[in-house]
Amino acid sequence: MTENKLSPLDERHRALGAKMADFGGWDMPIEYPGGGVVREHTAVRERVGIFDVSHLGKATVKGAGALDFVNSCLTNDLRKIGPGQAQYTMCCDESGGVVDDLIVYVKAEDDLFLIPNAANTAEVVRRLKEAAPEGIEVADAHEEYAVLAVQGPKSDEVVSALALPVDHDYMSFDEADWQGRPVTVCRTGYTGERGYELVCRWDDALALWDALVEAAAPYEGLPCGLGARDTLRTEMGYPLHGQDLSLDITPVQARSGWAVGWKKDAFWGKDALTKEKAEGPRRISRGLKLTGRGIPRAHCIVRDAEGAELGEVTSGTFSPTLGMGVALALVSPMLAEGDQVVVDVRGRMLEAVVTKPPFVEVQTRSS
Repeated sequence: MTENKLSPLDERHRALGAKMADFGGWDMPIEYPGGGVVREHTAVRERVGIFDVSHLGKATVKGAGALDFVNSCLTNDLRKIGPGQAQYTMCCDESGGVVDDLIVYVKAEDDLFLIPNAANTAEVVRRLKEAAPEGIEVADAHEEYAVLAVQGPKSDEVVSALALPVDHDYMSFDEADWQGRPVTVCRTGYTGERGYELVCRWDDALALWDALVEAAAPYEGLPCGLGARDTLRTEMGYPLHGQDLSLDITPVQARSGWAVGWKKDAFWGKDALTKEKAEGPRRISRGLKLTGRGIPRAHCIVRDAEGAELGEVTSGTFSPTLGMGVALALVSPMLAEGDQVVVDVRGRMLEAVVTKPPFVEVQTRSS
């Protein structure tokens, strides 16, 4: 049996008494003592939270023509951004299924940095390596770098306390220096709140984490686990690969077509996705708000008032912000915002209303 990989901050999480669990083959903190997921979730929505997301993949693509090569493989159009900017995109197979969704940092035309999901990094790297022409090098840098996320209304104050830059636009990044250590500061995140993701060298992560936690303390900021990260992203309607996106769930079905460069000459899965878009998907992702007590979970069946099956939940949780159950579900495209449905939660038929995510209002892209 293969042992899970450990974050460079593993000793810190265990010293804090974190509840640890497997996440994409990594031992990662799910929540910390003293209030758990709800307390950490609320800290991010109201103040600031510090996350270790070093399990996320890291890969590099370098060489003359690197940008155009990656652009011919992944869905979104990298020609819409330039050096110093980042882009959300997807790696699809020829059937249009999603191998992974990831962020691409454009450092230069010949130098790209990719952040895939932990469990999918090796497959994304394999596909890019096999497709890369001579002169372009694709490398897995998973354990060369750590990633720390600072998320919440007070994130600017925390990051600037370390003399790191906070004056750049959403989905842009700066290459900075912190106490002689290189740090990439990107205005990205997975919570919906204003925030930053800091990419540093693996061996620098411990010192950077300690400094961020100390800087967050005056604002009652907290270390946060991946449990809160999941409730925060679900409130925003952000998809999670393996649940809301997968080899069986296309970008068209997941309502992620905004991250597809439909006018590009080529990308993996273009023919299948173009056909599906033109014909209309057989199922589509919708948001659900439960109107009664109960928590929807993945694979719960969604039905109409007569009991006919309409689809199933892909992600579901209790929303600490709203105090109710919310979900993303793959359902019949005939369902529209405002329609009433029921969710079968272990035999309990819970009423819900079809709602367009996000479920909560935040200030994610403010200047």
